[in-house]
Amino acid sequence: MSKPQKEQKPTRFARELKQFIHYISLERGLADNTSSSYSNDLARFSEFLLSQQMTSFTEAGASAIQAFLAHPVMVEMAVSTRARYLYAIRSMYKYLHTTGAIPTNISDSVDLPKVRRPLPHTLTFAEITAILEQPDISTTDGIRNRAMLETLYACGLRVSELCSLRQRDILWDIEVLRIFGKGSKERIVPVGSAALGCIRDYQRLSRPLFVKKSSSSNDVLFLNKLGGPLSRMSVWNIVHKAALSAGLAAHVHPHMFRHSFATHLLEGGADLRAVQEMLGHADISTTQIYTHVDREYIREVHKTFHPRG
Repeated sequence: MSKPQKEQKPTRFARELKQFIHYISLERGLADNTSSSYSNDLARFSEFLLSQQMTSFTEAGASAIQAFLAHPVMVEMAVSTRARYLYAIRSMYKYLHTTGAIPTNISDSVDLPKVRRPLPHTLTFAEITAILEQPDISTTDGIRNRAMLETLYACGLRVSELCSLRQRDILWDIEVLRIFGKGSKERIVPVGSAALGCIRDYQRLSRPLFVKKSSSSNDVLFLNKLGGPLSRMSVWNIVHKAALSAGLAAHVHPHMFRHSFATHLLEGGADLRAVQEMLGHADISTTQIYTHVDREYIREVHKTFHPRG
């Protein structure tokens, strides 16, 4: 029997990365998915630095970051992916500069790859309506699914926000939902009477049947058959199944409800900043992508209906 190998000590890279992830998770309150993405991207960057005979993030300069982004493996990636890597790297070096580990933030001199955002895929109001009408509201699951779909479209929620929505976050008197989005930031989103009616029916007729004595729902609104919160994949499957039942050939996913929510509001004349607030976008430039969708819609209307379009 061979002797057990000694446990290797963590490298400086590993220690620095662990401290950084702890910082963004606890002190900045970033979501687990964001922290995991940063960790994976920075681990890959540390492997590159290690191949360049460096032992710490603090030893790298701007040229090392540029060399990493120019590496053949990186060049083959989408520009948006390379941009994501640089966002993670910039966050790391901002942290190192803030803590005094480096005298300057060397990543500031590295430009982001230009990202051309693709226009989001949206559904027409008729397609949304067709999907909403698919759940069989004579069944327990159907009542829940109809309420869930109505809420998804009425408020333009992210799937994670929908899955974590609690009953106490429904402010019935003023007809709004209290949403906790990315970074646990709170926002208030109006919810229409149609969605509220479906939620009320679900709470009265269906939700009590999902609640199990052996499980703790923690007041989460939408529950699965075991009495726990619905998972993202469950929401995806419900949306996908309803879209297929509605006869839609396009690949429909939950985030298309959010895209459609924003686009339909802007098509109806809503103020861009109001839509930004409802979506929970920190930067209005993120919301402006939907104005491009709106212009495409206007051009299509002109082409279709103008005599010389």
